Amino acid sequence: MKSEAMWDRLASDWDKPGASLSQSDSRLLERAKKHLNASAAVLDYGCATGTIALELASSVNTVSAIDISSKMIAVARRRAGERALTNTHFMHATIFDEQFNEEAFDAILAFSILHLVENPSAVVQRIHQLLKPGGIFIASTPCLGEKTVVSVLLNLPIFLLSKIGVLPRISFFSAAGLAAVMTNAQFQIVETEFLSVRPITEYFIVARKL
Repeated sequence: MKSEAMWDRLASDWDKPGASLSQSDSRLLERAKKHLNASAAVLDYGCATGTIALELASSVNTVSAIDISSKMIAVARRRAGERALTNTHFMHATIFDEQFNEEAFDAILAFSILHLVENPSAVVQRIHQLLKPGGIFIASTPCLGEKTVVSVLLNLPIFLLSKIGVLPRISFFSAAGLAAVMTNAQFQIVETEFLSVRPITEYFIVARKL
């Protein structure tokens, strides 16, 4: 797929200037950990080179991490091997892969990914299927559809690059629209907050499977 090829090209430089956890990702991870425990089976959806999954491994029972880029996964596996981690499993897969059983996970993380998928509603419904009853979905998503003068000016180049195929298809969510996708998939919103975790503001949501 075109988007897979693009992420493959980015894999070797994704974590430069270093592979350590950025300040932005550290904030997200600390927020996520408040909703996890040592017995949790976690899925990291859209894991890239595994930075979040690797840092989370010592706090939970198991971490399964998936990405559509085989080269991102190769980097993640190498990094896990360097740390001699035995409870992380990196897979070149999509969220719809049949190897995942329904109600297999206590928590699923989706950081900076929902705005990049072709059908966000179908993805969130699939995440609901994969979670155990009462399971937690933790997402952080750029809400590029928030209508302010600043956001429109900043998002216009992103919109144009997406339209001409330089960037993958991007959903311009509003915070309310993203929350509606969650509730329509039978999630109960537990916590929300706008976080300036990257150059753009992301909407942090914790939702529980009903």
